Amino acid sequence: MRVGLIAKKIGMSRFYNAFGVNHSATILQVNNCKIIDIKNNDKAGYKALRLSYGVTKKNVNKAIKGFLKKQNVNSYETSKEFRVNSIDSFKVGDELGVENFEEGQFVDISGNSIGKGFAGGMKRHNFAGNRATHGVSISHRSHGSTGQCQDPGKVFKGKKMAGRLGNVKKTVQNLLVLKIDKESNIIIIKGAVPGPKGSFLTIVDSVKGKKKIDLTKQKIDKTIDSSGSSKKEGKSKGDNPVEAKSENKNESKGENKPVEDKKSDNKQVEGNEGKD
Repeated sequence: MRVGLIAKKIGMSRFYNAFGVNHSATILQVNNCKIIDIKNNDKAGYKALRLSYGVTKKNVNKAIKGFLKKQNVNSYETSKEFRVNSIDSFKVGDELGVENFEEGQFVDISGNSIGKGFAGGMKRHNFAGNRATHGVSISHRSHGSTGQCQDPGKVFKGKKMAGRLGNVKKTVQNLLVLKIDKESNIIIIKGAVPGPKGSFLTIVDSVKGKKKIDLTKQKIDKTIDSSGSSKKEGKSKGDNPVEAKSENKNESKGENKPVEDKKSDNKQVEGNEGKD
């Protein structure tokens, strides 16, 4: 297991790959991502690296001040912990950048989804709601019954009801890294990631171990060839099964014509014999 990165979501944009295909993309920025703590098996029972993101001047409590003084590091905006297989090559104060990942690599990104506030059953759980008429009054969008009668006499835990929607941790797997800009510390990811603009995300290697692809050679989607014609258009008419069937039918009709001529010849012979 390799160490990941903390990134901030800048927003979404469009990205053209080497073949001219337009993809929706998310722009992530990595800023001052440093190791502020190292955990080992002796003290914590597992190996992990704690990374910080950014530099902030806002006031911190005494516990954080004591930790910063002990580790001899600056204050930060946020921090995350990443479990790793080895901690030998790391030390407190090391800075990690976007070069930790490569273009064409697949990653998993985690973050808190956009909070929607208090929502009803129809929006939160996709309930159908009650009927518009036929005895239903006022409670058209209510969730309906919440349980049984005197027995069991309670609402079971986990019952789907109205409540807060969103702002929960979500992970999107197998996202493709389209571009890495080392000068600007920016990573461009194909597709959408959880969370609003300005939220913090964690980026790690794909757990499913999807192999890296070469973006300059391998096409991601159905694209147009360099010759200018698409794969479908590049097929000849003979390759079309519908046209091939029609040609076979025409050929079979042409082969039956001599048989009809033989029948007509036989009729003529019979007619001549009758005259004789």
